[in-house]
Amino acid sequence: MEIQQQTIGAVTVLRPRGPATQDDAAGLSAKLMEARTRSLGRVVLDISVVPFVDSVVLEHLLDITEELGKTGQALKLSGANDVVREALELTDIASMFELFEDVNSAVRSFL
Repeated sequence: MEIQQQTIGAVTVLRPRGPATQDDAAGLSAKLMEARTRSLGRVVLDISVVPFVDSVVLEHLLDITEELGKTGQALKLSGANDVVREALELTDIASMFELFEDVNSAVRSFL
């Protein structure tokens, strides 16, 4: 999985491309933790071009959001398609994340 990174103001936006599977989970987690440190927890994960996520990736995302929650921060997800939203809802973890329709809305939420 390719992961692009962009900085918008003081917010780091990560954009993985392609299906998010267990083979990608550790790398995605490392990128998110690195971005968290660099941008003081202001991180948006733009999943608009991720067609689906498997349970291992969901578990990693949940671990990261719980870690961020210890300092009053949250993992913000943008652009989730219906398949990804359904996976979040079926696993009953959708409420653990701040979900936004697009990157701009997610970035503005830090203001």
